[in-house]
Amino acid sequence: MAALLASCSCGSNSKETSEAELNDSTKTAIEMENKRIEEPVFEIRTTHGTMKVKLYSKTPKHRDNFAKLVSENYYDGIRFHRVIEGFMIQTGDPYSRDTAKINAWGTGGPDYTVPAEFVNEYWHKKGALAAARKGDLANPTKASSGSQFYIVHDENACLHLDGQYSIFGEVIEGLEVIDRIAEVATDPYDRPYEDVMIKSIRPVVEEPAQEAVPADTTSKAE
Repeated sequence: MAALLASCSCGSNSKETSEAELNDSTKTAIEMENKRIEEPVFEIRTTHGTMKVKLYSKTPKHRDNFAKLVSENYYDGIRFHRVIEGFMIQTGDPYSRDTAKINAWGTGGPDYTVPAEFVNEYWHKKGALAAARKGDLANPTKASSGSQFYIVHDENACLHLDGQYSIFGEVIEGLEVIDRIAEVATDPYDRPYEDVMIKSIRPVVEEPAQEAVPADTTSKAE
């Protein structure tokens, strides 16, 4: 009887351990999914290469607005209308699709602004995404443009912008694309002579990792 009880006890412990491992695995999967939702990744395809950007969880208004515009294909066909090597590259103005409106480039966007979101841990490092905005006199609350944003090329030239413009993401792949765009020739108004365009921006959906199936090492009897 003692042996039987011991056997039953072992089976129970094994089942509890299996359930605990399953729960841990499920918890990890949920945490990963929540992280993906809170800090989504997007692929920006340009005429000069492709970048992947991650949006920050602590700037939810900017993150959600960007995701909304992407879902509407808002950025497709828009130019980088302002390029300053050693500083930043700027895009997001729908007027820039039309060369007949070149004198208005930099003034376009949706009919709303996004409230400023300043987070101390986010700074103007190379590859940082930050929202463009109107100047302080016309915009004392430092509210962001509804669509225009810039990407930092040289952090040393942009550090004075910390706390002045909302940083809401960063380039996690394709920093060299920023260099390529920053190097194009521009006119006296910092507009590239050649077309530097966003072909598309799309969300990146990571496929769930699949557990490897162990190989069958059982030798067959001959």
